[in-house]
Amino acid sequence: MPFLRFKGFQKDFVSSISTSVVQEFSKVTGVLPQKVKIELLLVEQLSNSPQSLEILMFPRDQEMHDRIAQEMNNLLAAHGYGDVHIFFILLSPHLYYKEGQPLKSILEEPISLT
Repeated sequence: MPFLRFKGFQKDFVSSISTSVVQEFSKVTGVLPQKVKIELLLVEQLSNSPQSLEILMFPRDQEMHDRIAQEMNNLLAAHGYGDVHIFFILLSPHLYYKEGQPLKSILEEPISLT
């Protein structure tokens, strides 16, 4: 977690930049690279819709979101994709479940020293 979902791109392209995307995202956010998930959304467009990058993650401060968007835009623009829509879908740790438990409660559990 987080998830970076590309829409309207070819699979070969997303695969070719995935390592760079993960490294840059990790550098900007401090999230471990193995936690960053890259996905390609295969959608059937019924009207003209732009290529996009959806970033699903827990909220950070505005400056962090701005920097992530700028760095992802720079990376995509360097490959000829300068008009990609980038947007965030912010997740709540109270509403994100792992093994049936909200992540917020898992993070709050005291660490057992025994």
